[in-house]
Amino acid sequence: MKKTIKFWLIAIAITLAGAYYQRVTGPTYPFTGNVSINNKKIFFKLERSCSSSEDYLIKIKSNNSDAKGFLIWKRFKTNDSWNIIPMALFADTLFAELPKQPPSGKLQYQIVLRNQNQEIKIPQAQPLVIRFKGDVPLFILIPHVLAMFFAMLLSTRAGLEFFNKEPNLKRHTFWTLGILFFGGLILGPIVQLYAFGALWTGVPFGFDLTDNKTLIAFIGWLIALIAIYKSKKPKAWVLAASILLFVVYLIPHSVLGSELDYNKLDKQKNQKENLTIFDHQQLSSGKNL
Repeated sequence: MKKTIKFWLIAIAITLAGAYYQRVTGPTYPFTGNVSINNKKIFFKLERSCSSSEDYLIKIKSNNSDAKGFLIWKRFKTNDSWNIIPMALFADTLFAELPKQPPSGKLQYQIVLRNQNQEIKIPQAQPLVIRFKGDVPLFILIPHVLAMFFAMLLSTRAGLEFFNKEPNLKRHTFWTLGILFFGGLILGPIVQLYAFGALWTGVPFGFDLTDNKTLIAFIGWLIALIAIYKSKKPKAWVLAASILLFVVYLIPHSVLGSELDYNKLDKQKNQKENLTIFDHQQLSSGKNL
């Protein structure tokens, strides 16, 4: 087998493994598992990401007509009181809804299952956090996802040129930079705008880790491109950029992502309501005059 083919197969394997790891470790990955009540297993899948255009319908198949369920929820990072909602039971399945939130709004929620004298919380440790996001058109989302995947593949393949006696660094570097720029710095902000209402929330405007890690990876490859023309050891710089992008990609997607500040939103709402009341009072006083 030719070395080029081996390098591509290795790059594909590393990319798929990295993409899978990122997918299953992120904070938006569904929380799944099972619990036992009266020796009956109850399987569940609870989402941690939802469209802001609709309520999130929770469904848990109880396999028991006597089972009772309660949904407990409140807005994330607020002093709100917990809402406790009895779950409806239909055909051995418990149902409840979380109200839709504005883009980047988050809710904490937990399920309590009861049967006779037994009570189980899902999850048991602490409530889940679900983030709501705006709908992104598929003609933008799909190219973005594909571009980011291929950027990682091309980056990994470029890094493997370190082990080639006659490396073709320029071609692999230009392709990696181009795809990364298109997918991460062009389509990425557009996806962010649709999903959370802001083009860029990384440095210098915020601490969104998704935006920042894309920027770091791009800068790393930009330095590698300069090194190809300026450094005596360009292979080392290309390998370093490849490793940097791989490490950056291993950071779960949406960690430290956009988050709606409910306290600030409530303050603005109260100020607006107070201003409205004041205007009405002023109008009333004017009429009396």
